[in-house]
Amino acid sequence: MDHVLKAPWLRYPQPIEEQAAEFILEFDAPTDVTGAILQCSALGVYYAQLNGSKVGDQVLAPGWTNYRKRLQYETYDVLSLIKEGKNVLSIEVAKGWRMHAREKDWIQPGFSQKEIALIACIVLTDAEGKETVIDKKDKWKCRESKTRFANLYDGEVYDPQYRFARPGASDFLQPSELKLPHEILIPRQGEKIKEIEELPAKAILKTPNGETIIDFGQNISGYVRFRIRGGDRAPAILLHAETLDAAGNFYTKNLRSAQQRITFIPDGAEHTYQPKFTWQGFRYVQPLHWPCELRLEDFTAVAVHSDLKRTGHFACSEPDLNRLYENIVWSMRDNYLDVPTDCPQRDERLGWTGDAQVFVRTATYIYDVERFFDKWLADLASEQFADGGIPHVIPRIFWDGDSSCGWADAAVVCPWRMYLTYGNKSILVKQYNSMQGWIDYMRRRTKDGLWVGGGHFGDWLNLDGPEGTSSGGATPHLLLQNAFFAYSTSLFIQAGDVLGLDMAEYEASLDALKTAYQKEFIADGICTVPTQTACALTLYFGLAGADRESIAAQLAGLVRECGHLKTGFLGTPYLLHALSDNGYADLAYDLLLHKDFPGWLYPLSRGATTMWEHWDGLKPDGTMWSDGMNSFNHYAYGAVYDWMFSTMCGIREQADAPGFKHIVFAPISDNRISYAEASLETRQGLVSSRWERQTDGTVLYTFQVPPGTAAEALLAGKLLPLKAGTNTFTA
Repeated sequence: MDHVLKAPWLRYPQPIEEQAAEFILEFDAPTDVTGAILQCSALGVYYAQLNGSKVGDQVLAPGWTNYRKRLQYETYDVLSLIKEGKNVLSIEVAKGWRMHAREKDWIQPGFSQKEIALIACIVLTDAEGKETVIDKKDKWKCRESKTRFANLYDGEVYDPQYRFARPGASDFLQPSELKLPHEILIPRQGEKIKEIEELPAKAILKTPNGETIIDFGQNISGYVRFRIRGGDRAPAILLHAETLDAAGNFYTKNLRSAQQRITFIPDGAEHTYQPKFTWQGFRYVQPLHWPCELRLEDFTAVAVHSDLKRTGHFACSEPDLNRLYENIVWSMRDNYLDVPTDCPQRDERLGWTGDAQVFVRTATYIYDVERFFDKWLADLASEQFADGGIPHVIPRIFWDGDSSCGWADAAVVCPWRMYLTYGNKSILVKQYNSMQGWIDYMRRRTKDGLWVGGGHFGDWLNLDGPEGTSSGGATPHLLLQNAFFAYSTSLFIQAGDVLGLDMAEYEASLDALKTAYQKEFIADGICTVPTQTACALTLYFGLAGADRESIAAQLAGLVRECGHLKTGFLGTPYLLHALSDNGYADLAYDLLLHKDFPGWLYPLSRGATTMWEHWDGLKPDGTMWSDGMNSFNHYAYGAVYDWMFSTMCGIREQADAPGFKHIVFAPISDNRISYAEASLETRQGLVSSRWERQTDGTVLYTFQVPPGTAAEALLAGKLLPLKAGTNTFTA
């Protein structure tokens, strides 16, 4: 029985600026209680305690959804926290992601951005199975919290001695009721956000500017748990930064307007404190006005993100590649916090569709993200416009009028990837209308067979445009948008085939698009747009036609000419694939192993522990790319791992039997690496691939095949059948 659907919405009766509010319910429990649950949610972020103990193991609940249509609620088993007689339930609520509320289209007229609301009930079950539901509005009372300021970007202010009431006034207010539709409530669909790992402080440093800072050794998303002693009401402050500048000083300019500031009002006693309603992106913290001696043991960094099951692993003989892989994993962790965010530090942290789309394949090779994307894609579908357009960020907080190629294509690419990796076609059923809506959006905007117009981000952060620019570059939007139009259409056709639908109309549309594309962008056997991105997309998306070999040679020539990659967000995920799939695996390895700027290994020489937003976020001369948009924890370029997994280690799922029910192992080794191995816990079982170069020059291959899985190995041009269990070959 869904008791929460009957509970009233409780509205804090006064406007909330940036402080949190506390809702309190006192109730009596009989001696024969055999079951007790709490169900709750909030228009804001909540933190629940029962009789002084935290309820549940998640943080930042209920997460971020399209609140106008979908609001997750949680069911907690709280029997162990119930005591006989009087019980006190306290639920603090802050605005959280509600700070992004758009007043003009909010679900309830008169419910402003400065307000919060709670919905909750307690259900007690006695020995005879009788249930008592405690959810009446008049049972609740509320007051301002000791958390005097709570903002996702700017941090928190906590005053342990704060008293809400003025002398002679009541301590409490009565919440009012908010008339909101209960239909928006859904059981939690996504993964919990949890405290996943604790990192001890590594060192106390003194900067050239005389700043005292604490280094945790790893860039993370989360917060600091600290012990603080003494003091007399003078605010103690903790600032957060993810990097130091070229001189080694504390650097926060790339946070833009985000303050990332935790303030504690000391009262002379000893306290252990950590934030409840915010998180930061950081490696370093700077304590200011600290009332006691700084000790490493008093500071612990807590990594916070969605509680995903780790399923994939990688290792090889090249230490830099192992560090690159760990950086990719950390950036995924740090940015998979309920939604696939772009960065965890600056005043953004939004579910950018482009970032999600380019990285989704890699994500499935590291963690189990099926439930994570099931929730996020449901929000994407709920935010989609009537004409099929897709906002740039999900949940939507702004709309610029056009949908961008490579970004909006997340509507098709992400569900198809979920199907390929996990083999569950229900995601295609749920997302089919959304996928079709996006394809039809593009089809309605074609002229002479090509999608024209629109506003696009282009090959974002590429290196073939003018210095200091973000988008544009040398690859025209017309090519990019039609390449992705073709790619998404091809995936959509496959999805329709899986569902047994007639896709003839879309097949004809794709054929016409390919013909128009080749007429516009291919002449005399080469791509008329001579950029790495243009050639890579033309090859990988199956648009080269009879000119595949010559365009592959063109791409190889462009890479050799400059000696490094020049691609941005849209071209980079496909660059190595386009080379190795067409006989240029040596060049793909050259790019992967390139240690100077620009390349995947260059940031390692600058001490990177996560992926950078820019190839040159920190330039070789020590200067920053910019102050305004320069995240050092941005997973998009980490999409290279899907090549390391599927080509370097050669584990390739097959669309004819998704979910790794059919695998072709086709590893491509390189003389500069003596061994490489990757594994993935699939729905079928553990899949792994390892190759190791022998002293006689041969390579020993070892493949692990789960029971019930069809598998072959493609070695030296021969397709060899594999059996369940361990298979070894020397070639």
